[in-house]
Amino acid sequence: MFNPSYQRRCACQEPLVEDDGTPILDKGGKPKLRKLGAECPKLTQKGHGTWYFYFELEAGEGGRRQRVRRGGFATKDEAKAKAAEVYRDVIGGADVLSNTTVGEDLRTWLKRKRSLARTTRHGYEEHITLYLEPHLGHIKRRDLKLRHVEAMYDAIERENAERLIHHAKVIELQEARDAAYTAWVRAAGKKEERRTTRRAYLDANAALREGRKGKRKITSAATMHRINATLSSFLGSGIKRGEYATNWAAMVELPAVKRPKALVWTPERVEEWKRTGKKPSPVMVWTPEQTGEFLDFVNDDRLCAMWHAFIFRGPRRGEMCALPWPEVSLTGSWFRISAQIVEIAYRQYDEAPKQDSVRTVTLDSQTRELWRAWRLTQDEEREQWSGEEAWVESNRVWTHENGEPLHPDWISRRFNRLVELSGLPPIRLHDTRHLSATLALLGKADIKVVQERLGHSSRQITSDTYTSVLPQLLTAEAESTSAVVPRPQKAGPEPKEPSQPDDQDETSEAGPEADGEGPDEGLRPAA
Repeated sequence: MFNPSYQRRCACQEPLVEDDGTPILDKGGKPKLRKLGAECPKLTQKGHGTWYFYFELEAGEGGRRQRVRRGGFATKDEAKAKAAEVYRDVIGGADVLSNTTVGEDLRTWLKRKRSLARTTRHGYEEHITLYLEPHLGHIKRRDLKLRHVEAMYDAIERENAERLIHHAKVIELQEARDAAYTAWVRAAGKKEERRTTRRAYLDANAALREGRKGKRKITSAATMHRINATLSSFLGSGIKRGEYATNWAAMVELPAVKRPKALVWTPERVEEWKRTGKKPSPVMVWTPEQTGEFLDFVNDDRLCAMWHAFIFRGPRRGEMCALPWPEVSLTGSWFRISAQIVEIAYRQYDEAPKQDSVRTVTLDSQTRELWRAWRLTQDEEREQWSGEEAWVESNRVWTHENGEPLHPDWISRRFNRLVELSGLPPIRLHDTRHLSATLALLGKADIKVVQERLGHSSRQITSDTYTSVLPQLLTAEAESTSAVVPRPQKAGPEPKEPSQPDDQDETSEAGPEADGEGPDEGLRPAA
């Protein structure tokens, strides 16, 4: 039963004395003091001391008494409001007696989650280390409130403003370094001037290195949402365990995040990119013609077969790195994705993909023939390396010349370099998954089949995120829509010829307009 008791206490002290009134001294010879607490005679004065409350809880293990005590309130009304709030937390199942901090709970929570994927765990650790622990870690579990969570995001936005200023300064220093380097190069042959400009360049470069120290990325709105998702998962687990009463992360309002829409490199966008060097969207896909140009360009590349697979089959780079030859059937024209390589701080880890991502992908005839040629190439490289250096027998499909498996980041960098050399507008390696889905849509493939091939959990993800509307489809849709309405063969208004009045008077017949020699003023008879 909720029946709190309230009392006013203060921090006043008085000397400790024996029964006969003799002061009690400490080892240093100074009088020992005791707090008067609720016995202070000054408590009758207005504003002296602070209010405390306490109430009993159900007995704990072994009948141990459990009492909630809080204090430091300026008025009794404040103490009553806090007592009611604490009691609501108790009813909600929160542990209001623990002195454990949020930081301790965060680390314990992460240790308990043993089934996390490696990349997910790495993301949680980053959020805890960089954001949650510095801002919330010192707060006691029982004291965590919405205002603390909102204050964390306010602090992140203030840090973002400071980082933007820092980034702007770094850009200025970089431009100054580049200008100093240009002046140094142009001073070739002029000894004194070259010596001066070289010193100016070295100073500018040193200033740039110094200015880059402590530079951190801007925390984007998308990252804030991921941080909040981590906090929400943590608090949800704490509620189930009876440690917290409310999931404060669910009440936070964060800046909206718009998922970037994949756009097609139309001629107009290509011209604008050539002029400004800016991409219209972070996610871009090529047209079929541009895709053909790229495939023709990489036709002589050693990994030509792999680029074909990325564009037409749309696997993830980690899935291609982990693909072994036993999971490939060149006679049956398929390969099975059942493993992946994840990369964290450039270190590689073998990890099972999500259940929806375990799938069998069919090879088209062109890609299958390229894979057959690639296997012969790999066999030739194995023979060449066996006579010179040890061949690394990884049994992977995609390897370096010595048999070492490809690193996911190496594949991305190689793809970016090939795109740059081809002169085509840029797309990322991951954009080839969007491109693969878009080409399938253009080829009138069923969206469910594309979903299964890409390894998505639902067709909505494939439809909303991984398909871009090509100009050909837009044109076909526009024409088919207008074609369903029956119209005369020549639709639209026909051009009108200048009409002549039926009855012309003698003046008009004798005038210059009668024989076509005068100007036509477009006159019409009145209705």
